[in-house]
Amino acid sequence: MKPNDRPLGDVIREIMKKYRLEDHLEETNLVENWSKICGSMIASHTSGLRFKDHVLFVKVDSAALRQELQYMKEELLEKLNRSAGRDLIRDIVLR
Repeated sequence: MKPNDRPLGDVIREIMKKYRLEDHLEETNLVENWSKICGSMIASHTSGLRFKDHVLFVKVDSAALRQELQYMKEELLEKLNRSAGRDLIRDIVLR
């Protein structure tokens, strides 16, 4: 192997780290797996998931469910961070 030859995976990881894209990739994975992480019932009543500064914003279509999710916030944070493999999310804002 030549000195400049490196596995593609190593190059991609280096680029992602350099441009701080790792968090964005993990956030995207969480959004794509939202239904698996929190369950289909919650997923069917939530939308508009977005991240800003390690805070997840979620639109909830029912006031009763929003209140229930407030009570479950710590549990949801644990599930999401466990799925990400690290403490990616610091808070969840339910709207």
